[in-house]
Amino acid sequence: MVQSALLITSATIFTAVPAWAQDNTVQPTPPNEQGRDPTPVQSGGVEEIIVTARKTAENLQDTPVSITAFSESFLENQNIQQVDKIAQFTPNLVISKQPSSLTSASILIRGIGQIEPSAVAEPGVGMYLDGVYIARTAGAILDLVDLERIEVLRGPQGTLFGRNTIGGAIQLISRRPTDELGVDAKVGYGSFDTWYAKGTLNTGYIAGTPFKATVSYQHRESGGWVDNKLTDKDPYGLNTDAVWIRVRGDISDAFSMDYSFDWNKREGQSPYFQLVAATPNVATYLGRSESLGGDPLIFSRERLRDGLQEGFTDRKGEFRWDSRVKALGHALTLDYEVGDFLNLKSISAYREFNQDTILGLSGNGNLRGIVFDPSSPTLTSVQRVTTYQGNNAPQDQRQYSQELQATGNIDDFSYILGAYYFDEKASERNQQFLTIITPVADLGNVGFQPEFVGAIQALNPGLDLIGINAFPLSLFGGTAKSTALFGQVSWRPSTLEEKLELTGGLRYTWDKKTLFLDTDGDGTPDVEGRRKFKNLSWLASANYDFTDDLMAYVRAASGYKSGGFNPRAATLNGFDSEKVIAYEAGIKADWFDRRLRTNLSVYRTNYDDLQINQFSSGSSGSVALVLNAGRARIQGIEFEATAVPVERLTLNASFGYTDPKYKEFLFRDPVTDVVINVADEARFANVNKWNWTAGAQYAFAPFEFGELLAQMNYSYRSEIIFHPLDRINIFNKEVASPGHGTLSARLTLSDIAVGDRTTADVSLWGENLADNDSIIYGIDFGGLGFGGAYFAEPRSFGIDVRLHY
Repeated sequence: MVQSALLITSATIFTAVPAWAQDNTVQPTPPNEQGRDPTPVQSGGVEEIIVTARKTAENLQDTPVSITAFSESFLENQNIQQVDKIAQFTPNLVISKQPSSLTSASILIRGIGQIEPSAVAEPGVGMYLDGVYIARTAGAILDLVDLERIEVLRGPQGTLFGRNTIGGAIQLISRRPTDELGVDAKVGYGSFDTWYAKGTLNTGYIAGTPFKATVSYQHRESGGWVDNKLTDKDPYGLNTDAVWIRVRGDISDAFSMDYSFDWNKREGQSPYFQLVAATPNVATYLGRSESLGGDPLIFSRERLRDGLQEGFTDRKGEFRWDSRVKALGHALTLDYEVGDFLNLKSISAYREFNQDTILGLSGNGNLRGIVFDPSSPTLTSVQRVTTYQGNNAPQDQRQYSQELQATGNIDDFSYILGAYYFDEKASERNQQFLTIITPVADLGNVGFQPEFVGAIQALNPGLDLIGINAFPLSLFGGTAKSTALFGQVSWRPSTLEEKLELTGGLRYTWDKKTLFLDTDGDGTPDVEGRRKFKNLSWLASANYDFTDDLMAYVRAASGYKSGGFNPRAATLNGFDSEKVIAYEAGIKADWFDRRLRTNLSVYRTNYDDLQINQFSSGSSGSVALVLNAGRARIQGIEFEATAVPVERLTLNASFGYTDPKYKEFLFRDPVTDVVINVADEARFANVNKWNWTAGAQYAFAPFEFGELLAQMNYSYRSEIIFHPLDRINIFNKEVASPGHGTLSARLTLSDIAVGDRTTADVSLWGENLADNDSIIYGIDFGGLGFGGAYFAEPRSFGIDVRLHY
């Protein structure tokens, strides 16, 4: 009766969504790679998914946590080259590219994460490449050259992962070298002069040694889809090079080593950040630019395909439009299997990141306006003005981490014990240029003495609005050190035929943070601070296999993200640690001889001292403060389904719902200087209420010349607000991203014989086929009187060709 009810519920949800979301299949990993024999794939049904979410290879359907996994074939078929695209296919995951950087992203799972891209801001969702923590959201967007799979784990994962997994974790797992020589090459061309080429060489075992390697290189270019009339450096233009190397040594039956290296170099232009909202004074003042010999003001809430994107003179005196980023990482993993009862692993890693960014946040060219000029006889002159521009350079970050793990099985028990150490140093220099626009009569509000205001009025009769050019400098840096001990034990009593599993875990963390502020830019810290934090996190879960194809689980876990300092404040301003207790229940099931798979989870998360990013702007430029706003509750649901109703046809669907609510949001009113609770009006930033995706894949019967695969996918997400309080961000609604959908399709002819040992795949694809033109990301510079945003990329088409030897 229970199973029938669950089937009816799952089937009802599934059939309400008309199509397919993803080829949600990870190929089983051979025993010598993951340490256990995977369950065989059942022909004609939904394929088995092998994940390593709990540091050991196991079937997704046996893992008591909400996970979405993407296989190598799915990543190749969808041509996913950056991690942000997987958000289209993942319940309750938001990945938004920041408009002022080529590599920064805001990543949130179940409504929690981090949207501040500064050099010392820590994410709330941990991203890992081959087990190594990537510590900054500023480097989250990197080229994915040679991946085996991606795993998205929702909810706190602190008892198993390195750092800051209070919202969840994203695992990027690169492909291991093959035993034999092989070559893969892939090229593609698409709309907006977008093209790429990549190649992968598998050496096989090298000269009779136990070592084998994979070397991959990728180059990508895009001309950009907005025509900048001031230069050939168009917004969205991109030029990247990436190298991935992986070396594996099977030293003995018990001992192996893996070395990974990744290098990414990016150059390009920021998105076209359009002015979409302005106060009457700002619109009037900037609207006079053309009459004063400047470019005309560009103000539009419609997506533009051409414009005037201004450049900026960087710290070295070069006037440019482009941004430049370099990132690299080394990782060495040693694995020694003593026996079933003990396996030892060491992961040593070093990563570094550097970016030099032209912010590109005006969307206008060479605007001109009447500004305050103390050297002029009239105290005014016509000069270049801007809404907001600057050069973020250099932004540097370096990290070293060391993790030790011991895993094993003893009778009915399995365990993992570990120790983790992390050491990081980061710094940032941000030179800004902005124009404060005010009525002449209100100059006293920005610090002018009454007699000075009177002199300006007397010397400039009839002048109503005036600009004040400002060049604020933000220069800061800091260090972070973290040490942790963790452990997790699972018990599957053989007396219950191993149907029941009980798991408990603990993690104790010690964190140390330092920060310096160089308020005058002379190279000497003017303000310094240091803080220490510690935390005990825990996990408890129970899961039961009602049948071989039906498992239910309950899970409770606490999570923690350390406190720190606000780097963009003028004085030392700290915030406390964020803590969470999350509850989750789920059912994972295969039905009808594995023709239908449904995974359903519900959750509730309670937050204390929730860290809130409060963005504001003014004469000091952009100011992003992290506040401990108070308490919050987030609850929701995730559902994923895969069906094979008939041979060769696969239907997939997913749905995510997030219901966040502040219980307490303490806010200091800048007028009354009184702390008030604004929980009723505060909103969660960068969180959509719900998202869903659906689609279909059909594999035609093989032809003599190859196999044809057709795919179509539609994904939708609801509105996203980017700032929590309208009373601070007056254009919050104007810069919000409305609910919108994305339709894509791909047609692939694979296994085309082009030689004795060479095959080819050819794909035709289309993205955003319905030509969604919505705002994708917005920033409210309300303190400066305007708001801006960038829009969705227009409809695009292309072709990919892949050769395999």
